[in-house]
Amino acid sequence: MPPLGPQDLVLGFIAFVVFLFSTTCHEAAHALAAKIGGDPTAAAGGQVSLNPVPHILRSPFGMVVVPILSFLFFRSMMGWASAPFDPTWERRQPHRSAWMALAGPAANFTLMLLAAAGLWWLNAAGMIRYDPETGHINFLAHIFYVFFSLNLLLGTFNLLPVPPLDGSTAIMLLMSEERAHRYLDWLRGSSYAMAGLIVGMLIFRRIFPFISGFASQWLLPSHF
Repeated sequence: MPPLGPQDLVLGFIAFVVFLFSTTCHEAAHALAAKIGGDPTAAAGGQVSLNPVPHILRSPFGMVVVPILSFLFFRSMMGWASAPFDPTWERRQPHRSAWMALAGPAANFTLMLLAAAGLWWLNAAGMIRYDPETGHINFLAHIFYVFFSLNLLLGTFNLLPVPPLDGSTAIMLLMSEERAHRYLDWLRGSSYAMAGLIVGMLIFRRIFPFISGFASQWLLPSHF
């Protein structure tokens, strides 16, 4: 792998800031949906906030250390965060818990659509340009594109119905409360989180290129 140059470091910093903001929005959406649904646990911890500090303090490794290391060694941006919730509330209100789970990916898809709208605006204004030597797009367009692609990735990955991802809880919207209770007994009583994450990543690596291509074709200007 070639060494990082100054431009690589700038692009990496942009990706990290976008990751930090997008993950903060994701977790804040979880916390807000839980509060609306009757669980103030995350709100009491200060996580109904777009200030990244409470989220970093809860998950410093997943929000700072791993993203930086993943960029330095793999030129990618990986990481995680979490919002606390009351498991007794989840059991009493499985459907509200499912809406809480969906709120995080919904925040990512909202950011993705806003970024797409920003790119269309830049395109209409003639403000998308490419460097003839490197082929890179200009700085502002790059920021919007990183917002689009990273939030598409975060939103779709978290919707996979495997533990510990949001989709494994959101799927309870398709169940009766009685069946949701039995499902929760299995989900929270199992130790499949790591196995589920590995399976999810293997599946996601195969399907995401198609999702990304489809989304780019229908949502972005032809430059992308």
